[in-house]
Amino acid sequence: MAVSPSGKWDARYLGPVPHDTTYYMKCMLGGALACGFTHAGITPLDVAKCNMQVDPAKFKSTGQALRTIVAEETSRGLWKGFGPTFVGYSLQGLFKYGLYEYFKDMYMNMAGEEASAQYKGLIWCAGSASAEFFADIALCPLEMTKVKIQTSPAGTFPVPMFAALSHMSAMKAETRFPFGSLVPLWSRQIPYTMAKFFFFEYIVALFYKHVFTAPKDTYSKPTQLGVTFASGYLAGVVCAVVSHPADSIVSLMGKPANRGKSLGAIASETGIVSLATKGLGTRVVMIGTLTGFQWWIYDSFKTAMGMGTTGGK
Repeated sequence: MAVSPSGKWDARYLGPVPHDTTYYMKCMLGGALACGFTHAGITPLDVAKCNMQVDPAKFKSTGQALRTIVAEETSRGLWKGFGPTFVGYSLQGLFKYGLYEYFKDMYMNMAGEEASAQYKGLIWCAGSASAEFFADIALCPLEMTKVKIQTSPAGTFPVPMFAALSHMSAMKAETRFPFGSLVPLWSRQIPYTMAKFFFFEYIVALFYKHVFTAPKDTYSKPTQLGVTFASGYLAGVVCAVVSHPADSIVSLMGKPANRGKSLGAIASETGIVSLATKGLGTRVVMIGTLTGFQWWIYDSFKTAMGMGTTGGK
């Protein structure tokens, strides 16, 4: 029972340790590690996916896109955007995971013990959406820069991160830097994160209800982390499908031919089928693996800090 020192029910006392300021700060660090390293590690797939979205006539499949980029720019071309990807998604993960834990506890306490148990799915969605709202503000300038680096023809845009950021700022009338992509980023990331956290928590609960039916704390840490990875991977597949159309628009905004066009115009010219399907296969593999490892890294960090794994209570 989650009882505070004052004797009242309090969601901050549900886990093995109290959810105090130190707890939330550790969650923020774990989130930064989880998102920064995983996103940066799959930069080549991201480069291929973005170019398939922006120029599908030239980049027809993942393998062909990777080969074309290597042929034109050498293998270094596959790692374009590594810097802003690592920094941007570290910042995003810091707020996404840390604030999710904070908002989830806050909304549970606002709802009370009975309502938070009855409507826990809505609380997961509200907490993750609130966290992602702030996380995307931190991510947006670096995401815009990353996409521009990755989709610009070789030699037409700086590749080093700080030179690229400086160029984006100098050309902000054209690039709409630093927050020109914030609305489509919210459109992509908030549904993605709501699905990511809702389905993760839901699938974890199913595992502990139907597969691992003994009390969660009786299972070894490797077993619990295995449940974490499997749940994260399955949740990631759902996330990729839900957020892909908005992801396509974010990529297309970096295309020179779309400079100055509204989001509606870009979407109308591209078509909903293309927005929803171009590069989707690559993104399903990418996001499924990415999400599985993010949750695994995050929960591994929490376990190492004595905080326990997420979900399944």
